[in-house]
Amino acid sequence: MLKVQEIRELIKLIDNSSIDEFSYESDGTKVSMKKQGGQAVVTEQRVETVPAAAAPVQEPKAAAPAVQKQEPEVNEEKPQEKAAEEGEAKDFDHEITSPMVGTFYRAPSPDSDPYVEVGDEVKTDTVVCIVEAMKLFNEIEAEVQGEIVEILVENGELVEYGQPLFRVKTK
Repeated sequence: MLKVQEIRELIKLIDNSSIDEFSYESDGTKVSMKKQGGQAVVTEQRVETVPAAAAPVQEPKAAAPAVQKQEPEVNEEKPQEKAAEEGEAKDFDHEITSPMVGTFYRAPSPDSDPYVEVGDEVKTDTVVCIVEAMKLFNEIEAEVQGEIVEILVENGELVEYGQPLFRVKTK
């Protein structure tokens, strides 16, 4: 059975690729992914192992390495590159983290200004971003009073549960 982290990685790879549908079967567990409206939808189910079904199992396994070759490494380094461009390490007391897995947006719409910029003062109820999950747009509040000292993710980037989004110097 695939680990949760392996499934998450597969979802990211499928989301960032032109593949519309993907199936993988191993040790009696079948994972199927299909894009619906631009987002990957995952189905996992237990199946009984039948010796005659050994041939179809080989095709999905052969497809898996081809997908893994397209693994995007660039997104992982963007926050570090941004900090390096600024040329200094900034002090912070608090990190605003993502309460869910989803897509991070800095503004309410593509034409709007971002909710917050580096240097902006925030209060506990200040909306700092949106995380979209399953077509629902969830406003994320600062939950602390202070100054935004660093933005750790890029607009449109996939974020994980608990992933730091902003660093704040509290007051």
